Amino acid sequence: MTAGAPTLLGGAAVAAGSLIRVLVADDSAFMRTAITRMVESDPQLKVVGAATNGVEALEMAAALQPDVITLDIEMPRLDGLGVLQRLMEENPRPVIIVSSLSQEGAEATLQAFDLGAFDCIPKQLSYASLDIVKIRDLLVAQIKAASVSRPRRRRKGAPQAVAMPPAAGYRGCVRPDVIIIGTSTGGPGALREILPALPADLPVGVLVVQHMPPGFTGPLAKRLDSLSAIAVREASDGHILQPGEVLIAPAGFHMTVAWETAGKRVIHVGGEPSGTLHKPSVDITMLSAAEAFGARAMGVILTGMGSDGACGMAAIHEHGGITVGQDEASSIVYGMPRACAERGVLRRVVPLAAVSGEIVAAARHSRS
Repeated sequence: MTAGAPTLLGGAAVAAGSLIRVLVADDSAFMRTAITRMVESDPQLKVVGAATNGVEALEMAAALQPDVITLDIEMPRLDGLGVLQRLMEENPRPVIIVSSLSQEGAEATLQAFDLGAFDCIPKQLSYASLDIVKIRDLLVAQIKAASVSRPRRRRKGAPQAVAMPPAAGYRGCVRPDVIIIGTSTGGPGALREILPALPADLPVGVLVVQHMPPGFTGPLAKRLDSLSAIAVREASDGHILQPGEVLIAPAGFHMTVAWETAGKRVIHVGGEPSGTLHKPSVDITMLSAAEAFGARAMGVILTGMGSDGACGMAAIHEHGGITVGQDEASSIVYGMPRACAERGVLRRVVPLAAVSGEIVAAARHSRS
């Protein structure tokens, strides 16, 4: 690659040679030092400040105007949620949450996503073995992707009315028997917009694969269920997928779906295959759906870093199923949708606000 050429990071470009300026906010001296060392191990990243409490974080953000902030949730004087809310109201910029994996930490992190956090990194990975370098590559990749993202606060109030696509949009398609949604970075916010807009009587079941650390998908399912008319729960092995429900793959496990006795759609949750980059993997779930349902599978790919889901969406497309991708303008990170678009496997590309309408239209469509 020639000097000055852009480096692609999940669909966004960072100009080579430009420094990404990072503010680290954590009340732990150990964590501040560890995060600073990890960040500055990459020559494109520079830590410009280290805040020890929430008030200091806001003051340093205003004075230094960093490109990205890493933020602890539990801090003195003003906690991370208070900092994030103020930042998004007064001085919006990408924020990566460094969070505990406890139940309380998971729920606070989900609130942070609601407020507009870019993504989260589990702090426990560092404290468990003092081998914090295990998350170095993830942290660096997230900072680079965050630096070219668009900070967004969630929409307030009731879900927007579902915008239905043109009647001809699914002409000639077979109505799906299962819908799979795949997403990563930016996914919690996207799901918060899509799922509450789905009706309780949706005539098909929906499977969601969201890249998250273990311990986060259960609270995510509960939060989305409380906001939605359609039932949302974390998937369990052997569950029979019903119309009008959404199952979220549990973090740390793959989720597959198959036709079994009496035409039941049976969910399987397990650890195999073990060599995948992501667990759960969007590809694993979508490939199982394509094999079991053929043209009666629908794939939806949303915002996220990387290319997980490209193979699964290609399989659904090749079997004649419906494939929908989120557009670049509404994606926090246009990586996963871009990978599908570049393979030419998307039947429709729509903004986030239109995704729920696409799902409803496809689910209620009958071949003419």
